[in-house]
Formats: sequence, structure tokens, C-alpha cells
Amino acid sequence: MIVATVGHAVSTEMGLASLHAADSGVKALAFGKLESLVCLMQETPVSRLLPTLAEKLKAGTTLHELTAAGALANARTFGGEDYIGFHTMMALSPALHMSSEMPAAQRALPVFKVLYRNTNRIQEKGGRTAEVLHPVPEEAAGTKHDTQTLRAAVHRKDVTAAEQAFAALSKSSPADAFNHLLHTVQDNTDVHRVVLPYRAWDLMGLIGVDHAHTLLRQSVRFCVRAESHTPNATWNEPRTLLPRLMEQHKLMGRELGTRTPDDAWVEAFSITLFKSTAVQAAEAAAAALAEGIAPGAVSEAVSLAANQLCLRDHGRKPSEEQAGKPVGSVHGDSIGVHACDSANAWRNMARVSNTRNTFACVILGAYQMALDRGARGGDFLNWQPLPVQYQLDQVKETKQEDLLRAAEEAIRQNLQSRTAAVIHRYGDLKLPARPVFDLMLRYAVSEDGALHAEKFYRTTAEEFAATRAAFRWRLLVALGRVTASEYGRPAPGMDEARALVKS
Repeated sequence: MIVATVGHAVSTEMGLASLHAADSGVKALAFGKLESLVCLMQETPVSRLLPTLAEKLKAGTTLHELTAAGALANARTFGGEDYIGFHTMMALSPALHMSSEMPAAQRALPVFKVLYRNTNRIQEKGGRTAEVLHPVPEEAAGTKHDTQTLRAAVHRKDVTAAEQAFAALSKSSPADAFNHLLHTVQDNTDVHRVVLPYRAWDLMGLIGVDHAHTLLRQSVRFCVRAESHTPNATWNEPRTLLPRLMEQHKLMGRELGTRTPDDAWVEAFSITLFKSTAVQAAEAAAAALAEGIAPGAVSEAVSLAANQLCLRDHGRKPSEEQAGKPVGSVHGDSIGVHACDSANAWRNMARVSNTRNTFACVILGAYQMALDRGARGGDFLNWQPLPVQYQLDQVKETKQEDLLRAAEEAIRQNLQSRTAAVIHRYGDLKLPARPVFDLMLRYAVSEDGALHAEKFYRTTAEEFAATRAAFRWRLLVALGRVTASEYGRPAPGMDEARALVKS
């Protein structure tokens, strides 16, 4: 009653919030040696969080440890069931990757930015008193589980049974748990359903696998809640389409292909996928895999097709305008950003999963890209990609420093087309990519980005590294455009963070 009266932040300072959680009768999920840091992330008033984190760093706590604690605090509080919460979780591994690209004095900034958002949201939802994840209830001895018992529990919206099944499947190894989970993830291609498990997997590579079950079980709960969504015409389509294509093309039990096609094939196939319906794109991807084309080459074509959605998007319509996302903007949950993040997640999950799931992820990556192109609105087949010739003709600069200066000026004026043209010209001149990434990184850290700045920067960095030279500059052009769209909305807490690290 006192907590409800004075509010969570004040009750935390009085030591009441933790007491309430401990006395609630519900057993708390604990995280061993990280537990005190996890509690710090949940209980420290957000007004005092960044100075506290700075003190921890000075005392020897690492950014990896802070990120791990933030991820576990997020999981324990939200369990994959809160929109801002799971977006914040998906930003943690990108933020930690970004920190490694920054000057030593500034490396804390991207991590501090996301941890500030994390704790703020945790306390908005009630902190320790509102935790979603608890120890999984024990089952009767001898209970057996497999991939299908997990899927069946999710389909009937039985969260306890689904959690018990996944806990049992997680006992062998994180890799086995991940592969079992992917069968359930593949039942639908919602962007968050797809990106959440990949970013959890990526986070394990950064902070270790000790808490793999906690990170991945968020996807189980997300999928259970998704079963209550009102289905549209394509909601359940992957559940029947994927097994049909796997059987039709005899992909079950088949080894992965190793044929690496040339640039012309990748370009032509990406155009084929882009122009296809979702079902046609899935069929084309399955046929290419059956012909022995390497999965990475098919995924590359999917990524390039998704990139076209970023380059062609006309931006938000007046009916889609929201705070922080004005008419014409393409940052945040835009069609292009979502499509690129999804394609990246499918591509990376295909890379680290077993053979069956590799085939499935590549096929569904093609399906989802084409579904985004056709189902979310917009005349993408007729809209032309940036940069347009008019803007290219206006780029007179030829020296590296002049082009970088022009790109930054365009970003700071929210000139999406101008930014795209300058970066395209920079790439045409075969100038080094790192200075452009450094420019984009600066704004991916400083700007709010409507929950997507960190993810999309990291998506671009990963795809750029994995894409052949003939095509990779398109990805940076798209990142430049999105950066110009999001500029002018500074991230909460960033001024304080900069003062603390004196950058």
C-alpha cells in the first residue's frame, strides 16, 4: 500500500520495493554472481542510474557485465511481453557491439543509452513488483518433451506447459534449445518474433551462455502471447507453406548446398524476390536451395531485396504520423527498417542453426521480405530507389573530407535524399567505409531513433561485412537515409552520459 502511495522510485529509495518483491510469496528468479548488478538495474532510481553505472565502471565492472545485468533485469521484468521492453532487450547486443567501434573515452555511451532506457521502462512497469519471469514449475519425473510438445503448448496458449517444455529441451545445450525454439518461431514472421531470438543468441556470444535459457525463454512467452492476436489472411500461412516446400523440394535430410553464384545471379535473384508475392518468393528460395545454391547467397539476395524497401520508401503518410515519427520519416518501425532487421535475423539464424533450420530460415526470410513489400502498403514496384539523379547531379564534392562534411550537413537538416546521394557518390569513388560508419555511429548513439537506432546500425554493419563488394554500398546509403530521418530527437539521458564520461 505504501509503494502504491509514494510511487516506485521513492519506494525503491526507502528500500520498500525490494521488500515487497521478497515478501510477495512468489519465488524470484536469481542470477548468482550477477544478482546484485541485476537488482541495481531494476531498483536504482533512473535519476541516479548513470552516475551509479559510471562509478561501477571506475571500480572495475566491465561493459560486458553491465550489459549482461541489464539483459537479465529486462528478461526478469518483461519476459518478452512488453513492447518497449523487448525492443530495449534487442538493442543491448547492438549497443555493446557499437561500443567496441568507438574511441576508448566514449565506449560507455551506447551501453549507457540503452541501459537508461531499460531501467526507465522497468520502473515505469513497477520494478521488482512486476516481474514476469520466475523459476519454471517442476514437472513430474519422467515427463518427455520434444519440438512438437513445445509447439503444441504454444498453440494452445498454455504458457506454463510451454515453459516447462522449453526448460526440459534446454538441458542439453544452448544450441539444441535454440534449434527447438526456431520451429515455434517459424510459425509466423512477425518482425519482433524473428529478431528477438536472434538478438538473444547474439547476446549470449557476448556475455556467455550461463543464462541462455533465461534469454531464450522470452521468445517462448512472446510466441504464446502472439497466439491470441487476431489472425489476418497470412498469419498462419508459414505453418503450412514451410513444410510443403521442404517436402516438395526434398530438403529434409539434405546437405547444405555449396554453389556460390556470381554477382549477376545474386542481383537478378534479388530482383525476382523483390517482385514476387510472399509465397512466390518462398518457392523461389526453396528451389534455389534444392539446386545446391549456398544458403548464404540466397540470404544475400533477400537482404538486398529488403534494402530496396529502405531505398524506395516514400515515408510515413499523414495517417501514420506519430510523436517522433513525422510525415515522410523512415526511421523507427518503418517498412524498410523492419524488413532489413528481419532479413538480417533470418540470415544470421540460418548461419548458426542446424541444417533443417538453415533451410527454413532462408525460405522464410524470402517470404517475409516479399510479404513486407506487398502487405504493408506502398507502391514499391514503381517507386524508384534513392539516390535520384537530380540529387546525384548536385553532389560536386570529390574529396573524402568534403563528402563527409556534406553528408553530415545533410543529416543535420533531415535531408534524406541529399544524404543518400552524397554517400552513394562517396562509395562510387571507392573511399574507405570506416569514416562513413563512424559518422553514422555518432548519430546512432546520440539520437533516440524510436527504439530502432541501435538495431538498424548493427544490422547494416553485419550486412555490409557479409555482402559482396558490388552491392554493399547500398546498405550504407540506406543507413544514411534513416540517420537523416531520425536526426533531431536526442536520446533521453545522453547529455548526462556524455558529461559523466567527459566526451
